[in-house]
Amino acid sequence: MIKSMTGFGRCENLQGSRKFTVEMKAVNHRYFDVNIKMPKKLSFFESAIRGMLKNYIQRGKVDVFITYEDFTEENFSLKYNENIAGEYVRYYKQMAKTFGLENDIRTSTLGRCPEVFTMEESTADEKEIWAVLEAALEGASRQLVEARLKEGDALKADLFEKLDGMLADVASVEERFPQIMASYREKLTEKVKELLGDTQIEEGRIAAEVVLFADKICTDEETVRLRSHIENMKSCLMEGGSVGRKLDFIAQEMNREANTILSKANDLETSNTAINLKTEIEKVREQIQNIE
Repeated sequence: MIKSMTGFGRCENLQGSRKFTVEMKAVNHRYFDVNIKMPKKLSFFESAIRGMLKNYIQRGKVDVFITYEDFTEENFSLKYNENIAGEYVRYYKQMAKTFGLENDIRTSTLGRCPEVFTMEESTADEKEIWAVLEAALEGASRQLVEARLKEGDALKADLFEKLDGMLADVASVEERFPQIMASYREKLTEKVKELLGDTQIEEGRIAAEVVLFADKICTDEETVRLRSHIENMKSCLMEGGSVGRKLDFIAQEMNREANTILSKANDLETSNTAINLKTEIEKVREQIQNIE
């Protein structure tokens, strides 16, 4: 199936006392580019997140937003630093002796001194946290892929319509060529009659001129190649997968053939058809930029 490079996905996952919310949005980009915004304490998961996303996304610029809530009541614990407390006591005694003051230090006073008591966050189990985060990431990724597939179907239908129109233009160029040759032969014959009067016209000479003219304006090779490129692009769209770059290359080759047809055109109708082909090819190329 064909996937667009734009989409949005969101998933919340609450397991026990941990809750993750993951949102991700993707836009067009030539390569796979991920920007992750999450709490600093989860930064060690960045490599794992990038690796997991590659299972769902091959191309595109993806912004990932992760929020984390921990409702664990015993997540923090109080720590007593005896060494720091001892330093305070020593200096209080030294101050009392130096300045002749009463040493009235109490445990409640000492407890309010900086760093004597500290709150420390309990070390969390990385495997447990990753299990919750991974489930949220996968849910958001699947939603993103679904959105990309839905838009990809619309792109595919639009491209097929444009490609079928281009095939009709190619057929028009091919059908017009014999008419151009017949018209040229007729005009050439009339011109020679006008110049020679009643003198007998040499058919062989007329035929030779027609052959030279045909060689200059013949677009058989270009139309055959262009038709082949169009059919090849349709086949790639049917196969699906990550074909954006391949389609872009085919579109470049299609444009090359259309340019040659236009340069060889010696007829207004053919020129207009070639211009229309170039216009449609450009539209196709624009749409292809949205395909993964």
